[in-house]
Amino acid sequence: MAGEVGRRYGIVGVGMMGREHMLNIAHLDGACVTCVADVHLPSQEAALQLAAQFNWPLKVFSAHQTLLDSRLCDIVVVSTPNMTHFEILMDIINHPIPHHVLVEKPLCTSVEDCKRVLSVIAAAQRRPEIVVQVGLEYRYMPPVARLLSIVKDGLVGQVKMVAIREHRFPFLVKVKDWNRFNVNSGGTLVEKCCHFFDLMRLFAGSNPVRVMASGAMDVNHKDEVYDGRVPDIIDNAFVIIEFENGSRGMLDLCMFAEGSKNEQEISVVGDKGKGEAFVPESIVHFGTRTAGRLGVQTIEVKNEQIKYEGLHHGSSYLEHLHLLAAIESHGSRNPVLSLEDGLYSVATGVAGQLSIERGCFVTIQEVLDLI
Repeated sequence: MAGEVGRRYGIVGVGMMGREHMLNIAHLDGACVTCVADVHLPSQEAALQLAAQFNWPLKVFSAHQTLLDSRLCDIVVVSTPNMTHFEILMDIINHPIPHHVLVEKPLCTSVEDCKRVLSVIAAAQRRPEIVVQVGLEYRYMPPVARLLSIVKDGLVGQVKMVAIREHRFPFLVKVKDWNRFNVNSGGTLVEKCCHFFDLMRLFAGSNPVRVMASGAMDVNHKDEVYDGRVPDIIDNAFVIIEFENGSRGMLDLCMFAEGSKNEQEISVVGDKGKGEAFVPESIVHFGTRTAGRLGVQTIEVKNEQIKYEGLHHGSSYLEHLHLLAAIESHGSRNPVLSLEDGLYSVATGVAGQLSIERGCFVTIQEVLDLI
């Protein structure tokens, strides 16, 4: 079946995450995936098999430039390995045929890429008919969104501390094992933790100023060898972030903690109260200093808009709804997740990686001055 004009998707990179986008798009009214681009033949075949389930007449290309030339899609999802995002994004923005873009996190992978990301922003501004959104979908997870609402409504008062714990399983195997090396992924604090730095910035309502981190590769991937190289991605870290408004954030990351009840636990403390969110339990706790422990509320959270839960508890589906809303507003509504959001999430991760290497605080300004 063909999608409505304006809701025809092309996907560049149809590995695990690209096919996850296909599944989410299948649940959007009037939307379909018309074409994909990927150099990996097994991924192409898997995408064709998935498209057949939805009766999509899928066109397969090996290069993203050919997909852009095809006029088969209105929206392009970039879900290729991290180190390719910037080049593909620039090709899309500079292409004579306009395409809206959802680029997976991270927006870029290194300090060198951060130097050039402002040119992406400038290019996007020169193409007002193009909506560009960054795939930092964790803010749409129902319990996280509820906690954000509680904080924005001022119920915890002025935010002073944001603590996020992610205790989870190791990195999954990806095509050609690209995610095993910092040079490809940007490092764990960029590849994985850009989500959490984005959330901290949202909860704090302020931009980060400086970062201190300690981390290492202590358990995972140490017995793996790829073309004679041993992986160098850290599997655990503590990261402290200071914000312009005086609030502080802390990330506690462990990627050999499969024995955890929740994968993410978020705590936001203000001068009036405290809120917590738990994923995947989808529970929020909220209490005030005056009501004390006995007054803490427990809220079970569900979003009825979600038609497909997928790998990220419905947040990828909601991400697409927000993108379509921005596109179909014809300029009256900006994307919820901007390139600036992508920049700060990456810059914080880059600062954290540098802090681990140097053993000292690294300022965000130092990273941004390299741009």
